[in-house]
Amino acid sequence: MNLYPAIDLKDGRCVRLIKGDMAQATVFNDNPAAQAAAFAEAGFKWLHLVDLNGAFAGQPVNRDAVTAILDKTDLPCQLGGGIRDLATMEFWLDRGIRRVILGTLALHDPDLVIDACRRFPGRVALGLDARDGRVAVAGWAEQSDMPVLDLARRFEDAGAAAIIYTDIDRDGVLGGANVAATAALAAAVSTPVIASGGVASIEDIVALKAANNAPGTTIDGAIIGRALYDGRIDADAALGAAGV
Repeated sequence: MNLYPAIDLKDGRCVRLIKGDMAQATVFNDNPAAQAAAFAEAGFKWLHLVDLNGAFAGQPVNRDAVTAILDKTDLPCQLGGGIRDLATMEFWLDRGIRRVILGTLALHDPDLVIDACRRFPGRVALGLDARDGRVAVAGWAEQSDMPVLDLARRFEDAGAAAIIYTDIDRDGVLGGANVAATAALAAAVSTPVIASGGVASIEDIVALKAANNAPGTTIDGAIIGRALYDGRIDADAALGAAGV
């Protein structure tokens, strides 16, 4: 099972939010590229990048910080935030981003997402972020009535590389991953699911890996944020528990 350390970018710095609230940002590193290099040195095999300003603006904002990360490390990176058209997808994929994450588009323009999955096979992930089981988009500022599972099923045959499922109410608060909801989604669709939001301990990783062993369930991995930055989760222990 893969582990994806998160580098969330706000105003060019590496931060963590609480439940997606931009007013509750804790800065963990003024140099995101150095943070990326540290994660690579620790043994992680992927990076999860989010342009937080871009998610609200609807277009890339932290372009320089993302580019610096790509220049600093060879780790494959998946990037979300402000990617709302094919031109922006092509821009990032051409510059070395391994996978672009489409969230707002998945809700508002599913046909474009399906087209992107076919144009860029294996390089498009769906970002499905939920509050009380309903999809939220535009930096989580816009709440819809669409159930996560219903939206996920729209893309069942599209060929997306992964679904990144975030429980918004758990994000950044260290309350533990929503293993049950993640496993239920992973069992209901064929696209691999990546858990996000609330991962706070090695036990969360162990529980997600155990859920991945259930028949018909594919949990590709987990995104780790605040718990990794503040030392609640040790990188070596986490990688060992995930079997990386």
